[in-house]
Amino acid sequence: MESEFKPVLDALSDALECDDGQARRVFHGRGGCYPGLEWLTLDDFGEGLWLVLFREPPPALEQVLVAGVTALAGERRQFALMQRRYRRPTEVEVLWGQVPDAVCAQEGELRFKLQLEGRQNTGYFMDASPGRVWLADRCAGKRVLNLFAYTCAFSVAARQAGATTVVNVDMAKAALRTGRDNHRINGHSMDGVEFLGYDIFRSWKRIRSLGPYDCLIVDPPSFQKGSFDARKDYVRLLRKVPELISDQAELLFCLNAPYLDENFLQEMIADALPDVEIVGFLPPRADFPEQMPALKMLHCRFTGQR
Repeated sequence: MESEFKPVLDALSDALECDDGQARRVFHGRGGCYPGLEWLTLDDFGEGLWLVLFREPPPALEQVLVAGVTALAGERRQFALMQRRYRRPTEVEVLWGQVPDAVCAQEGELRFKLQLEGRQNTGYFMDASPGRVWLADRCAGKRVLNLFAYTCAFSVAARQAGATTVVNVDMAKAALRTGRDNHRINGHSMDGVEFLGYDIFRSWKRIRSLGPYDCLIVDPPSFQKGSFDARKDYVRLLRKVPELISDQAELLFCLNAPYLDENFLQEMIADALPDVEIVGFLPPRADFPEQMPALKMLHCRFTGQR
């Protein structure tokens, strides 16, 4: 039975040899590249491990997995946690050690606050890090709009790279408060950083008044009941984009939905924004191997005249 988890335990053994503190996905079963293990992921946050189960395994199988993870973690990490994502409410168990009062994910020189208990998401989306690198490379001295900002990781990357202003918009005000914490953790001044707890479609005038923007990030949920459904609402948003941006603005359109492919996003943008040049999709992180990419990040550039 232990042999079923050999890819997981081998990957973890290799990861534990690295003590650089960087956040990494140790094992990405969700990508479909490991048949039979699609129901689990394992992350290393430097201080500790984060094991997530997306369905309930047979008890004997779970015991083998937990024993293998805890045995390897040993004294190399401060803690190991397991989240049962399939239960409501989500449950988190301590498998090993003691969890510090505050835990952060390290991404390059940036740090992001983690919420490891009581919520489905940690507040940090590791797979979006190529988008943050993309933004940091082109936002110095620029005005940035971060739509569906959540905990403002894009904003932190932009501010660190020298963006003059960043406007974060998300209707989840608690997430924006975590975004403020993320800026503070990284030693950022709040001058020029806005946090707008708005419904985007109902607050367009206010968002537009703070522009025009030189860099635009659009990273919506694929489906959020009562507020956003990518199948019908993404195109509504796209048609309004020219009202917000400056000439030659750089744009990053994201979509995290394995049931909607790259063609869906690309064709929708081409149809809704004829004055936008599609540059190409950002390559995913190497530690997120996937048969069909769930997260798609498409770099575009506005070529029209305002």
